[in-house]
Parts: sequence; structure tokens; C-alpha cells
Amino acid sequence: MASVKNLKKEINYVLGDLVDIVYVWEITNGGKPTENTDEIVDSIYNIYDDLLTKINNSRKVEDKKAHFKGVRNDFEGFVNQTVEKINGLN
Repeated sequence: MASVKNLKKEINYVLGDLVDIVYVWEITNGGKPTENTDEIVDSIYNIYDDLLTKINNSRKVEDKKAHFKGVRNDFEGFVNQTVEKINGLN
């Protein structure tokens, strides 16, 4: 497992890029947020908070390797679902 610092950076960069992609989509498709784009951005902010809380609470976990693997799996699953939602915007 890479360092916790690198995991936090990756989460920050990837989720930030997803928010940027949604905002670019909004600008190129009418210039205003839609209910769907607001929902996607809200879910990105919520998962960001959840993932960082899990990472920061890792001191209380016995098996840290399994804990961080679970955090990474949650992160990757969310990113894949969000990309599908963004691709489905019309």
C-alpha cells in the first residue's frame, strides 16, 4: 500500500477532476446547473468527506492494510459509478 498521504492526494485530485468535468458539461450544455448535475456534485462532496473520515479514523482499526484496501475499493467503485453518471448526462 502506498502512503496514506498519497491516497489522500489521489482522492482529492480525482474527485476534484470529476467536479470540474461536471462544471464543464454544465457550461457547454446551457450554462446552468441541472438537478442531475447538482446531485452528482453533492455526491462527490459527500464521498470525499466520508473517505477522509475513514482514513483519519484508521488509528482505531486493528488491520490497517485491510482497512485502507476497503477505502480504496470504495473510492474506485464510486469513481466508476460517477463516470457512468456523467457519461449518461444529456
